[in-house]
Amino acid sequence: MHENPDFDTPIDRRSLPGEKWSRYAGRDVLPLWVADMDFAAPDPVVAALQARIAHGIFGYTDPWPSLVDAVVDGIARDHDWTIDPDWLVWLPGVVSGFNLACQVGADDGDEVLTHTPVYPPFLTAPANTGRQLVTSVMVEDGGRWQWDRVATESAIGPRTRVLLLCNPHNPTGRVFDREELTWIAQLAERHDLIVCSDEIHCGLVLDEARSHVPIASLGPSIEARSITLMAPSKTWNIPALYCAFAIIPNAELRRRYRRAMRGLIPQPNLLGMVAAEAAYRHGDPWRQALLVYLRGNRERVLAAVEEMPGVKTWRPESTYLAWLDCREMATDDPVDFFEHAGVGLSDGKPFGMPGFVRLNFGCPRSTLDDALERMLRALAD
Repeated sequence: MHENPDFDTPIDRRSLPGEKWSRYAGRDVLPLWVADMDFAAPDPVVAALQARIAHGIFGYTDPWPSLVDAVVDGIARDHDWTIDPDWLVWLPGVVSGFNLACQVGADDGDEVLTHTPVYPPFLTAPANTGRQLVTSVMVEDGGRWQWDRVATESAIGPRTRVLLLCNPHNPTGRVFDREELTWIAQLAERHDLIVCSDEIHCGLVLDEARSHVPIASLGPSIEARSITLMAPSKTWNIPALYCAFAIIPNAELRRRYRRAMRGLIPQPNLLGMVAAEAAYRHGDPWRQALLVYLRGNRERVLAAVEEMPGVKTWRPESTYLAWLDCREMATDDPVDFFEHAGVGLSDGKPFGMPGFVRLNFGCPRSTLDDALERMLRALAD
């Protein structure tokens, strides 16, 4: 088993089409933006894909029993949550999943609540389905991003029907704890909201004293009003294989969700399902090694930002993403500033927070150190 993967040796991604590196084709810009890592997938995943490809037939295929068992067992092992296999609804991606949740949980003109900053598709999903977006801004308190509970409660109106939750949180890296999630669950019950929880980064908790808690695991009441979205894509770096799933314990909600999918949402990719089974069944040694490496990268980012005038950040408790506040920099466009310095970052504006950038540190140390040095040098000029 691949327990000692090589995360240090860069793999050339410029030679193949791909969103992350193609954005800056022909330019000396290191891409630390979109959330995929510059690491090869785990050996067991690659081996499973090679074996399936060698078979040579790629006919229509539904999820099979051993795949379902691997997912159910993996969620129980990693998150102490026992799910019924019947709760699973297979999807090609998590973004499809929360767009569907807006459609299923609310009617035309109803409101969908989420928190900012947040992964940009959260902010566009309601309008995609004729729903209204309502946001509550998170606040920085005690070195951590927190829910503004008073503002969140006051943002809920008589037509608010769905709450979109991102946990672990993209872009701040927060791992919401049991007390915070209990408050969200009680809020949902008080206002009769469906909670759609995007938990795609659940396998990437960096703080060893913390653990991911699926909000639906808190008890029967929240379970009955929950749609939990997960995928192997971020944890094992296989996003373009397009395999995800919703966990919907409520049979009526699940029936409505499946009905909304008809004719619109395709099955997951066959090779994505093969990869998912291998990842959940055999990928944990690789994941544990990855977490050690990402913790080291996180410390490099935190140390470098300490030396960056006009920039501050927070210790991400999960993910491979750092959220940087650049509002004190002497520029109105930090993305453009750092791009001219040779580093490509994600703009905070689509996350609902202009003046911030998101930095992806899921890359070899040599790439990260080069990028951080470019940023420091540009700020010193």
